[in-house]
Amino acid sequence: MDVTAIAMGLAFAVMWSSAFTSAHVIVEYAPPLTALALRFLISGLLGVTIAALMGQSARLTRKQWIATIVFGICQNALYLGLNFVAMQTVEASLAAIIASTMPLLVALAGWVVFRDKVRPLGIAGLIAGVIGVTLIMGARLNGGVDLRGVVLCGIGVVSLTVATLSVRGASSGGNVLMIVGLQMLVGSAVLWVPALMWEGVHVTLTWQLVVAFIYTTLVPGLAATWVWFLLVHRIGMVRAATFHFLNPFFGVLIAAVLLGERLGALDVIGVVIVALGILAVQLSRAPPAS
Repeated sequence: MDVTAIAMGLAFAVMWSSAFTSAHVIVEYAPPLTALALRFLISGLLGVTIAALMGQSARLTRKQWIATIVFGICQNALYLGLNFVAMQTVEASLAAIIASTMPLLVALAGWVVFRDKVRPLGIAGLIAGVIGVTLIMGARLNGGVDLRGVVLCGIGVVSLTVATLSVRGASSGGNVLMIVGLQMLVGSAVLWVPALMWEGVHVTLTWQLVVAFIYTTLVPGLAATWVWFLLVHRIGMVRAATFHFLNPFFGVLIAAVLLGERLGALDVIGVVIVALGILAVQLSRAPPAS
């Protein structure tokens, strides 16, 4: 893994983790599904336009279209939609920790459903992940966390896991940014339905909302997804996924610094255990060095 790949991985982890803090700010001033649908519409149009100017084509193979639609629905509409709704009552740090368990769920599902071989280090990582999440959730439940919000975050991360597993082996064919943009447009189209049915347009226009919306549209929304696809293309899915072990740290740190969210001792211990579990799972899946 070269210096460029490491820099890309760190940048992705920071951008991905910061999305929970910016989303928490947005849902304080605007309806969550409407805000997210608008964000994906803007990000998707920007992505498709820039991709077209770069010479990328929207003529995708059948496998690429399936991957695009599945990811657009499961990742953008379900995973992020449920998280945006949940963060009306759940702290950004807790939402980030729950979402960070995705690599653990992918490894577990691959082991149970697809009969993937898991080394002892991977099994230890899965066990560590369960212990870490249990510590965090135990501490938060005693502190009066909103169970409905936690359940929505849980369903969201399961949706992201399903999307990741369902498109295993799908290639971008060089149209990385075009596919990213199309995924976002799919997510936007799906989200507008419940947004128009259930939400009214009640927006409190503040500078915090404007800054958070612009940031989440361009950085976690467009840039982070693009960097992730480029990173996977550069070093492969397994090695790229090792950077997910940084997400609990950055998610909690950014929420604490910008939102002033407090963390207890069990939270810190749980975050460390979850991060080490994710790292162990990903290292166990990496091919041995030649």
